[in-house]
Amino acid sequence: MRITFCCTDTAPEPWLAGLRAALPEANISLWEPGAPQADYAVVWAPPQQFFDEQTQLRALFNIGAGVDALLKMRLPAGAQVIRLDDAGMSVQMAEYVCHAVIRHFREFAGYEADMANGKWSFRKPHSRLDYPVGVLGLGVLGERVARAVAQFDFPVNGWSRTPKDVPGVQCFAGPAQLDAFLQASRMLVCLLPLTTETRDILNRDSLSRLQPGGYVINVARGAHLVDEDLLALLDSGHLAGATLDVFRVEPLPRSHPFWNHPKISLTPHTSARTLRTESIAQIAFKIGALQRGESVLGCVDAARGY
Repeated sequence: MRITFCCTDTAPEPWLAGLRAALPEANISLWEPGAPQADYAVVWAPPQQFFDEQTQLRALFNIGAGVDALLKMRLPAGAQVIRLDDAGMSVQMAEYVCHAVIRHFREFAGYEADMANGKWSFRKPHSRLDYPVGVLGLGVLGERVARAVAQFDFPVNGWSRTPKDVPGVQCFAGPAQLDAFLQASRMLVCLLPLTTETRDILNRDSLSRLQPGGYVINVARGAHLVDEDLLALLDSGHLAGATLDVFRVEPLPRSHPFWNHPKISLTPHTSARTLRTESIAQIAFKIGALQRGESVLGCVDAARGY
Protein backbone atom coordinates (compact mmCIF):
# COMPACT_ATOMS: atom_id res chain seq x y z
CA MET A 1 0.00 0.00 0.00
CA ARG A 2 1.46 3.33 -1.09
CA ILE A 3 0.37 6.72 0.30
CA THR A 4 1.49 10.08 -1.05
CA PHE A 5 1.37 13.44 0.72
CA CYS A 6 0.84 16.67 -1.23
CA CYS A 7 -0.12 19.71 0.84
CA THR A 8 0.88 23.26 -0.02
CA ASP A 9 1.67 25.77 2.73
CA THR A 10 2.14 22.88 5.18
CA ALA A 11 5.43 21.60 6.58
CA PRO A 12 5.45 17.97 5.40
CA GLU A 13 7.87 16.39 7.88
CA PRO A 14 5.57 16.22 10.94
CA TRP A 15 2.72 14.85 8.80
CA LEU A 16 4.92 12.22 7.20
CA ALA A 17 6.32 11.14 10.58
CA GLY A 18 2.85 10.90 12.08
CA LEU A 19 1.41 8.96 9.16
CA ARG A 20 4.34 6.53 9.17
CA ALA A 21 3.87 5.91 12.89
CA ALA A 22 0.12 5.36 12.47
CA LEU A 23 0.46 3.20 9.31
CA PRO A 24 3.81 1.36 9.65
CA GLU A 25 2.86 -1.16 6.98
CA ALA A 26 2.44 1.52 4.31
CA ASN A 27 4.98 3.12 1.99
CA ILE A 28 4.46 6.84 2.68
CA SER A 29 6.28 9.58 0.81
CA LEU A 30 6.13 13.23 -0.17
CA TRP A 31 4.84 13.67 -3.70
CA GLU A 32 7.20 14.92 -6.37
CA PRO A 33 6.58 15.08 -10.12
CA GLY A 34 7.11 11.65 -11.63
CA ALA A 35 6.52 9.81 -8.33
CA PRO A 36 5.21 6.23 -8.45
CA GLN A 37 1.46 5.64 -8.49
CA ALA A 38 -0.13 5.69 -5.01
CA ASP A 39 -3.25 4.06 -3.61
CA TYR A 40 -4.19 6.91 -1.27
CA ALA A 41 -3.32 10.60 -1.04
CA VAL A 42 -3.39 13.15 1.76
CA VAL A 43 -3.81 16.56 0.20
CA TRP A 44 -4.42 20.26 0.65
CA ALA A 45 -4.53 22.56 -2.41
CA PRO A 46 -2.50 20.23 -4.63
CA PRO A 47 -1.61 21.30 -8.19
CA GLN A 48 -3.50 19.84 -11.14
CA GLN A 49 -0.29 18.07 -12.18
CA PHE A 50 -0.60 15.92 -9.07
CA PHE A 51 -3.94 14.49 -10.21
CA ASP A 52 -2.87 14.26 -13.84
CA GLU A 53 -0.03 11.96 -12.76
CA GLN A 54 -1.68 10.09 -9.89
CA THR A 55 -4.33 8.35 -11.98
CA GLN A 56 -4.75 5.20 -9.85
CA LEU A 57 -5.79 6.76 -6.52
CA ARG A 58 -8.52 4.90 -4.68
CA ALA A 59 -9.18 7.76 -2.27
CA LEU A 60 -7.81 11.13 -1.33
CA PHE A 61 -8.09 12.73 2.09
CA ASN A 62 -8.52 16.50 2.32
CA ILE A 63 -6.99 17.87 5.52
CA GLY A 64 -9.28 20.91 5.67
CA ALA A 65 -13.01 21.06 6.24
CA GLY A 66 -13.87 22.58 2.84
CA VAL A 67 -13.55 20.64 -0.41
CA ASP A 68 -14.85 23.28 -2.83
CA ALA A 69 -11.44 24.05 -4.35
CA LEU A 70 -10.64 20.36 -4.72
CA LEU A 71 -13.86 19.60 -6.58
CA LYS A 72 -13.04 22.24 -9.21
CA MET A 73 -10.05 20.16 -10.34
CA ARG A 74 -9.90 17.23 -12.77
CA LEU A 75 -9.74 14.28 -10.40
CA PRO A 76 -8.78 10.70 -11.26
CA ALA A 77 -11.74 8.57 -12.32
CA GLY A 78 -12.97 6.46 -9.43
CA ALA A 79 -11.04 8.32 -6.72
CA GLN A 80 -13.22 8.98 -3.68
CA VAL A 81 -12.78 12.37 -1.98
CA ILE A 82 -12.95 12.01 1.80
CA ARG A 83 -13.12 14.99 4.14
CA LEU A 84 -12.28 15.15 7.82
CA ASP A 85 -15.41 14.67 9.93
CA ASP A 86 -14.16 16.83 12.78
CA ALA A 87 -10.55 16.21 13.85
CA GLY A 88 -10.75 18.82 16.59
CA MET A 89 -12.22 21.57 14.42
CA SER A 90 -15.80 21.61 15.72
CA VAL A 91 -14.89 22.63 19.28
CA GLN A 92 -12.67 25.43 17.92
CA MET A 93 -15.51 26.63 15.71
CA ALA A 94 -17.93 26.55 18.64
CA GLU A 95 -15.49 28.59 20.74
CA TYR A 96 -15.07 31.16 17.99
CA VAL A 97 -18.78 31.60 17.26
CA CYS A 98 -19.81 31.73 20.92
CA HIS A 99 -17.16 34.39 21.50
CA ALA A 100 -18.43 36.46 18.55
CA VAL A 101 -22.08 36.09 19.58
CA ILE A 102 -21.46 37.00 23.20
CA ARG A 103 -19.07 39.84 22.36
CA HIS A 104 -21.77 41.47 20.24
CA PHE A 105 -24.66 40.71 22.60
CA ARG A 106 -22.81 42.05 25.66
CA GLU A 107 -21.41 45.05 23.72
CA PHE A 108 -17.88 44.26 24.81
CA ALA A 109 -16.42 46.18 21.85
CA GLY A 110 -18.10 49.30 23.17
CA TYR A 111 -16.78 48.71 26.67
CA GLU A 112 -13.27 48.15 25.32
CA ALA A 113 -13.43 51.42 23.40
CA ASP A 114 -14.71 53.29 26.46
CA MET A 115 -11.99 51.91 28.71
CA ALA A 116 -9.32 52.73 26.13
CA ASN A 117 -10.55 56.34 26.28
CA GLY A 118 -10.63 56.44 30.08
CA LYS A 119 -14.44 56.30 30.20
CA TRP A 120 -16.17 54.30 32.96
CA SER A 121 -19.65 53.47 31.66
CA PHE A 122 -22.45 50.92 31.72
CA ARG A 123 -24.96 49.72 29.15
CA LYS A 124 -28.46 48.43 29.74
CA PRO A 125 -28.52 44.61 29.60
CA HIS A 126 -30.32 43.04 26.64
CA SER A 127 -32.71 40.10 26.66
CA ARG A 128 -31.46 36.96 24.92
CA LEU A 129 -34.97 36.45 23.59
CA ASP A 130 -34.41 39.53 21.42
CA TYR A 131 -31.23 38.04 19.90
CA PRO A 132 -32.14 34.73 18.23
CA VAL A 133 -29.13 33.13 16.55
CA GLY A 134 -29.49 31.46 13.17
CA VAL A 135 -26.95 28.84 12.12
CA LEU A 136 -26.88 28.47 8.35
CA GLY A 137 -25.65 24.92 7.74
CA LEU A 138 -26.09 22.03 10.17
CA GLY A 139 -23.27 19.70 9.24
CA VAL A 140 -20.75 18.40 11.77
CA LEU A 141 -19.44 21.89 12.53
CA GLY A 142 -22.79 23.67 12.31
CA GLU A 143 -24.57 21.29 14.63
CA ARG A 144 -21.80 21.60 17.24
CA VAL A 145 -21.98 25.39 17.00
CA ALA A 146 -25.77 25.44 17.31
CA ARG A 147 -25.72 23.24 20.40
CA ALA A 148 -22.96 25.33 21.98
CA VAL A 149 -24.78 28.63 21.44
CA ALA A 150 -27.98 27.14 22.85
CA GLN A 151 -26.12 26.43 26.11
CA PHE A 152 -26.01 30.19 26.71
CA ASP A 153 -29.84 30.34 26.54
CA PHE A 154 -30.07 32.12 23.21
CA PRO A 155 -32.95 31.03 20.99
CA VAL A 156 -31.24 29.08 18.19
CA ASN A 157 -32.51 28.41 14.69
CA GLY A 158 -30.81 26.11 12.24
CA TRP A 159 -31.15 25.73 8.48
CA SER A 160 -29.96 22.84 6.35
CA ARG A 161 -30.54 21.54 2.85
CA THR A 162 -32.30 18.47 4.20
CA PRO A 163 -34.32 18.11 7.44
CA LYS A 164 -32.32 17.78 10.68
CA ASP A 165 -33.33 17.29 14.29
CA VAL A 166 -31.03 19.01 16.77
CA PRO A 167 -32.12 19.21 20.44
CA GLY A 168 -32.63 22.79 21.57
CA VAL A 169 -32.63 24.11 18.00
CA GLN A 170 -35.59 25.14 15.86
CA CYS A 171 -34.75 23.49 12.57
CA PHE A 172 -35.67 24.71 9.09
CA ALA A 173 -34.89 22.86 5.86
CA GLY A 174 -34.80 23.44 2.14
CA PRO A 175 -35.24 26.52 -0.03
CA ALA A 176 -38.92 26.84 0.93
CA GLN A 177 -38.02 27.47 4.58
CA LEU A 178 -34.97 29.70 4.10
CA ASP A 179 -36.90 32.98 4.31
CA ALA A 180 -38.69 31.90 7.49
CA PHE A 181 -35.32 30.94 9.00
CA LEU A 182 -33.79 34.31 8.17
CA GLN A 183 -36.79 36.26 9.46
CA ALA A 184 -36.65 34.33 12.73
CA SER A 185 -32.96 35.23 13.26
CA ARG A 186 -31.15 38.36 14.36
CA MET A 187 -27.60 37.02 14.48
CA LEU A 188 -26.62 34.88 11.50
CA VAL A 189 -23.76 32.37 11.46
CA CYS A 190 -22.71 30.96 8.08
CA LEU A 191 -21.32 27.43 8.18
CA LEU A 192 -22.38 26.23 4.75
CA PRO A 193 -20.20 24.34 2.29
CA LEU A 194 -19.40 26.40 -0.78
CA THR A 195 -21.34 25.12 -3.79
CA THR A 196 -22.90 26.69 -6.87
CA GLU A 197 -26.14 26.99 -4.88
CA THR A 198 -24.58 28.67 -1.83
CA ARG A 199 -22.16 31.05 -3.57
CA ASP A 200 -23.24 34.68 -2.84
CA ILE A 201 -26.01 33.46 -0.53
CA LEU A 202 -25.22 36.25 1.95
CA ASN A 203 -26.46 39.09 -0.23
CA ARG A 204 -28.58 42.21 0.07
CA ASP A 205 -31.82 40.26 -0.30
CA SER A 206 -31.09 37.51 2.21
CA LEU A 207 -29.39 39.74 4.79
CA SER A 208 -32.24 42.25 4.58
CA ARG A 209 -34.56 39.51 5.83
CA LEU A 210 -32.74 39.30 9.16
CA GLN A 211 -34.38 41.09 12.05
CA PRO A 212 -33.41 44.79 12.36
CA GLY A 213 -30.04 45.26 14.02
CA GLY A 214 -28.83 41.99 12.58
CA TYR A 215 -25.30 40.68 13.00
CA VAL A 216 -23.39 38.48 10.55
CA ILE A 217 -20.70 35.92 11.45
CA ASN A 218 -19.06 34.24 8.45
CA VAL A 219 -16.74 31.35 9.23
CA ALA A 220 -17.40 29.27 6.11
CA ARG A 221 -16.07 30.70 2.83
CA GLY A 222 -15.55 34.26 1.66
CA ALA A 223 -17.47 33.61 -1.56
CA HIS A 224 -20.67 33.12 0.42
CA LEU A 225 -20.73 36.85 1.12
CA VAL A 226 -21.34 39.68 -1.33
CA ASP A 227 -18.99 42.25 0.19
CA GLU A 228 -20.67 45.33 -1.26
CA ASP A 229 -24.10 44.24 0.01
CA LEU A 230 -22.82 43.74 3.54
CA LEU A 231 -21.22 47.18 3.54
CA ALA A 232 -24.41 48.83 2.24
CA LEU A 233 -26.57 47.20 4.93
CA LEU A 234 -24.10 48.14 7.65
CA ASP A 235 -24.05 51.73 6.49
CA SER A 236 -27.86 51.85 6.26
CA GLY A 237 -28.18 50.65 9.85
CA HIS A 238 -30.15 47.50 9.05
CA LEU A 239 -27.17 45.44 10.18
CA ALA A 240 -25.40 46.31 13.42
CA GLY A 241 -22.13 44.64 12.62
CA ALA A 242 -20.22 41.59 11.41
CA THR A 243 -17.43 39.24 12.43
CA LEU A 244 -15.61 37.85 9.40
CA ASP A 245 -12.99 35.10 9.38
CA VAL A 246 -13.02 34.24 5.67
CA PHE A 247 -12.70 36.37 2.54
CA ARG A 248 -12.96 36.16 -1.24
CA VAL A 249 -9.25 36.92 -1.54
CA GLU A 250 -6.89 35.76 1.20
CA PRO A 251 -4.89 37.37 2.64
CA LEU A 252 -7.43 40.19 2.59
CA PRO A 253 -5.98 43.00 0.41
CA ARG A 254 -4.90 45.96 2.50
CA SER A 255 -7.02 48.27 0.32
CA HIS A 256 -10.25 46.41 1.11
CA PRO A 257 -12.84 48.53 2.98
CA PHE A 258 -13.41 45.77 5.55
CA TRP A 259 -10.11 46.69 7.23
CA ASN A 260 -11.26 50.11 8.40
CA HIS A 261 -15.00 49.66 8.84
CA PRO A 262 -15.96 50.43 12.46
CA LYS A 263 -18.70 47.77 12.54
CA ILE A 264 -16.60 44.87 11.26
CA SER A 265 -14.30 42.59 13.29
CA LEU A 266 -11.74 40.58 11.32
CA THR A 267 -9.66 37.48 11.95
CA PRO A 268 -7.26 35.78 9.46
CA HIS A 269 -9.13 32.54 8.62
CA THR A 270 -8.34 31.07 12.01
CA SER A 271 -11.74 30.09 13.44
CA ALA A 272 -10.92 26.36 13.24
CA ARG A 273 -7.48 25.08 12.33
CA THR A 274 -6.64 21.52 11.34
CA LEU A 275 -5.15 19.62 14.28
CA ARG A 276 -2.45 17.30 12.95
CA THR A 277 -2.56 14.51 15.57
CA GLU A 278 -6.35 14.16 15.43
CA SER A 279 -6.36 14.33 11.63
CA ILE A 280 -3.71 11.63 11.23
CA ALA A 281 -5.56 9.30 13.59
CA GLN A 282 -8.76 9.75 11.59
CA ILE A 283 -7.03 9.28 8.23
CA ALA A 284 -5.26 6.13 9.43
CA PHE A 285 -8.52 4.69 10.76
CA LYS A 286 -10.32 5.33 7.49
CA ILE A 287 -7.53 3.90 5.34
CA GLY A 288 -7.61 0.77 7.46
CA ALA A 289 -11.36 0.50 6.98
CA LEU A 290 -11.09 0.99 3.22
CA GLN A 291 -8.38 -1.68 3.03
CA ARG A 292 -10.81 -4.07 4.72
CA GLY A 293 -13.52 -3.18 2.24
CA GLU A 294 -15.59 -1.23 4.76
CA SER A 295 -17.43 2.04 4.20
CA VAL A 296 -16.26 5.24 5.93
CA LEU A 297 -17.83 8.52 6.94
CA GLY A 298 -16.99 11.79 5.22
CA CYS A 299 -17.24 10.63 1.60
CA VAL A 300 -17.96 13.66 -0.58
CA ASP A 301 -20.83 13.68 -3.05
CA ALA A 302 -19.34 15.60 -5.98
CA ALA A 303 -22.81 16.42 -7.33
CA ARG A 304 -23.80 18.13 -4.07
CA GLY A 305 -20.40 19.67 -3.52
CA TYR A 306 -19.86 18.32 0.01
